[in-house]
Amino acid sequence: MTQPLLQLRNLHKHFRLSSPPFTPKPVLRAVDGVDLDLIKGETLGLVGESGCGKSTLARTVIRLHEPTSGSIVFDGQEVGKGSERQIGTFRRRVQMIFQDPYASLNPRMSVGELIAEPLDIAGVGTPAERRKKVTNLLDRVGLPADSADRFAHEFSGGQRQRIGIARAIALEPDLVICDEPISALDVSVQAQVVNMLEDLQAELGLTYLFITHDLSMVRHISNRIGVMYLGRIVELASSADLYHRPSHPYTRALLSAIPVPDPEAARAAEPMQGEIPSPIDIPSGCRFRTRCPMATDLCARVDPPLTDVGGGHLSACHFAGELAQQSTGA
Repeated sequence: MTQPLLQLRNLHKHFRLSSPPFTPKPVLRAVDGVDLDLIKGETLGLVGESGCGKSTLARTVIRLHEPTSGSIVFDGQEVGKGSERQIGTFRRRVQMIFQDPYASLNPRMSVGELIAEPLDIAGVGTPAERRKKVTNLLDRVGLPADSADRFAHEFSGGQRQRIGIARAIALEPDLVICDEPISALDVSVQAQVVNMLEDLQAELGLTYLFITHDLSMVRHISNRIGVMYLGRIVELASSADLYHRPSHPYTRALLSAIPVPDPEAARAAEPMQGEIPSPIDIPSGCRFRTRCPMATDLCARVDPPLTDVGGGHLSACHFAGELAQQSTGA
């Protein structure tokens, strides 16, 4: 079996919130026990509602947040508790594309300085070599060489995201975490950026963790898809298998909400009930049970583990096997 490039085991990231004096501080369980393997060269999509912990997971993996507990193993080495030197080496090999291309770029630095900054920090090449590399990177993301002398506010949203991508690949990383890289862009630009990311992956051998709300786009770009709810992965499967036989009620509800142009061909709607619970007060047992139309007393008492329902398709539901058969027979 191929050694995963990234392995997460029982990863937690909790935040202690402020509270009145002499009262216990509530704990927000943003990431609450994630197990995940990412194979070199693949694109793993990560989907879920706002507030489910996707971005916090990404920031914990890259060590912008310190993990509360659990293991982060990158290329065979534990980095979740690594020294500053180990983390520095790790961050050269793992980069991130942020959701807001303007907020992630220093407005006081020119584009050339922004893209060259990772090279400067890592001490890569001479100043002349770095300038040449900046020109090459701009060309790779479809921007003219004279963009290096301009500032981020002079560019459109799509062009700013291209600058962010150029910056992310400057150190030739192995893994790029894409935190909703197209959600702030016009629909006409989204496909261009996604196609460019696919071209860069083929050219540079990149591995992607692709976080998004767009279920149609994630199906197009991903080899596998993980579905996240209240800090945990509740379903994980190949892209084709997840859409063909969704085996968790939450996944089925998400897929039924995808807009389709032909009402006759629309999937039967499975709307979710109620409001998403607070990560400060997560329900007992299955955390989706308060919104699930299939919930029973068993769901309130027992937290279902991720179980293989066939072919490496994992689902955390007591009725996963039944749902998988229903989907296949539909």
